[in-house]
Amino acid sequence: MARKTRKQDAPATADVAAAFDDAMALVAGTAPDPVVEPVAVDEEVAADNAKSGSVVRSSYKTRYAERAATAGLGKRAQRSCWDWLAQTLAGECLDDKARISIDRFLAVLDANGVDHSRWTNRNKGWEGRLRMTGRLALQKVVAASGVLKTADGEELVAPADWVAKHTH
Repeated sequence: MARKTRKQDAPATADVAAAFDDAMALVAGTAPDPVVEPVAVDEEVAADNAKSGSVVRSSYKTRYAERAATAGLGKRAQRSCWDWLAQTLAGECLDDKARISIDRFLAVLDANGVDHSRWTNRNKGWEGRLRMTGRLALQKVVAASGVLKTADGEELVAPADWVAKHTH
């Protein structure tokens, strides 16, 4: 059986040589330390991330915040992984102060058939737990169907790469 050949744009010879030199320097341990620019994480987000008693490790929270800040994104993006679903839910459920509207979020869950009737624990931090648990359940439904239904009845088609990543 013959191997299929695919025509690809060949990178410039200088680019290949430079990439090879950089890779060899890394292997040899002679590469200079990368320059790390300071990240401007929102002060309120940083203070929230430093609080103890969360189910989510602070290292994950810090990583999300730094990734979003490096991309030039604000407080809303710094509080989540900021993938397609997070961005869409932010547009649907967050108010002007980047706080979630529980009623709107529950309406999105209802529109997609996510049963949230058992999630009645209202102890300290319940909003965050509801948001995280709801997002995970919603993620499964949307990945399976390929469509996110909004509270207004609109159907948003999920990007194929997002669906592929979240289909188990």
